[in-house]
Amino acid sequence: MTIDETWLYHYDPETKQQSVEWRHSNSPCPKKFRVQKSAGKVLASIFWDQDGILLIDYLPKGQTINAENYSSLLVQLKDILKEKCWGKFTKGVLFLHNRAPAHRALATQRKLAYLGFQCLDHPSYSPDLAPLDNHLFLGL
Repeated sequence: MTIDETWLYHYDPETKQQSVEWRHSNSPCPKKFRVQKSAGKVLASIFWDQDGILLIDYLPKGQTINAENYSSLLVQLKDILKEKCWGKFTKGVLFLHNRAPAHRALATQRKLAYLGFQCLDHPSYSPDLAPLDNHLFLGL
């Protein structure tokens, strides 16, 4: 299983009433050139395995991901694995994550060992993209 973090932008959609306009039946449809600004962005942490997404967590506005937040996500993930995938991981969990500071912190490494996750490291400064960058957003 693996994790990736990504920024998601969210927008306030235009209501049907806001988009209504009166025009003659022969008039062409107007083109909207105005680009709507995003209402904000949020950091999403997404955990998945070969069968699909296991956990999505949205970080509250104004917070940054650190070892403490990441460790609590790992505990949530372990609970979800017990619930959804009972019996699937008889030999343990093989876990792949990138080399972000929160992932490399000593507290995180201790939590991973405590939870029984075996880690695969992605080499630093590798010319290849991390495999997790290619899997989640296939259409890109």
